[in-house]
Amino acid sequence: MAKIVIIDDEQEILTTLERFLTRNDLHKVQTFANPLTALERLNDDTEIILLDVMMPQINGLELLPKLKVKYPNAKVIIMTAYSTLETVLQSQRAGATDYIMKPFKSLDEITKKIKAVL
Repeated sequence: MAKIVIIDDEQEILTTLERFLTRNDLHKVQTFANPLTALERLNDDTEIILLDVMMPQINGLELLPKLKVKYPNAKVIIMTAYSTLETVLQSQRAGATDYIMKPFKSLDEITKKIKAVL
């Protein structure tokens, strides 16, 4: 069972992913609509962070280096509806393990990404 944190300002995304990932007790999931709160409250046992890019409090690409400093062992999967080559390169330079496009083709795509980084 992996400990997964989801950081996204869209409540529907948080709810959908939490329900999907916790079904059958496959993962322990914690969600945050406010990325700054997430930065303060994450635990060292967090294995995977699903991180949205476009959020009002702080851009996910600005938050990513702070997360990697505080939680260096966590694997970060960037979620974005605004993927450009620059976004992908910037996320990789900042320490992201992978990225996924929103809207998701299917929720199984998330599962595949999680299995790939574990």
